[in-house]
Amino acid sequence: MTRGMMRTGAFATAGIFLLAGCGGGGGGDSSDKIKGADAATHSPSPSASASAGVQRPKIKFPNSAKNVFEGQHTGDPKKDAVLADNAQRVNSIDDAIFRGKTDTPTLDFYSTGPAIGSAMAFIKGWVTPGDTWVGITRYFNRKVSFRDDGAAVVIYCSDESKAYVKDGKTRKVDRSPATSDAYVLYNTRLVKSRQGVWRTVDVTSKRGASQCQP
Repeated sequence: MTRGMMRTGAFATAGIFLLAGCGGGGGGDSSDKIKGADAATHSPSPSASASAGVQRPKIKFPNSAKNVFEGQHTGDPKKDAVLADNAQRVNSIDDAIFRGKTDTPTLDFYSTGPAIGSAMAFIKGWVTPGDTWVGITRYFNRKVSFRDDGAAVVIYCSDESKAYVKDGKTRKVDRSPATSDAYVLYNTRLVKSRQGVWRTVDVTSKRGASQCQP
């Protein structure tokens, strides 16, 4: 089962849609490191373009999983800061999944408003059965624009075809072939906090979007 398949189910159960997106039969084990993945003790950190001087909560991934964000450096410091916090918001959701709980300090650090509620519902779709994921999810075609009210909009795609669900009971990894649902289009709105963090307020997603297909 791919991460995309699993997450589609989680959306249906929660009745809401969210940001963050996995490819899937053979058994596997998350103890197998993936090439280029971060070590379990490593905390993925925001880009240097993120607001300086902000004390950020740590995010940890197991050595079997990794998010890759393309197009981080646009040449515009303000856009780069938005993209850095957008990436950390995605990481914060997966961090909660790996920790198996929804009360992590990173969730409301990078999310607010409707986005925090949808994030928690989405995470519960994973942690209730104890499932996680392994592999690599790629985020690409990331575009930033700014609204007259000062909010930022980030539209981007994800490729979950190389990320797979690890069953919480059997601990086996389902590597079923990915479908078009492994490609997702996201539209997010972010507002800047007093701390200088771009927090996600609203998220919509379209799984199987033609714009994100290879």
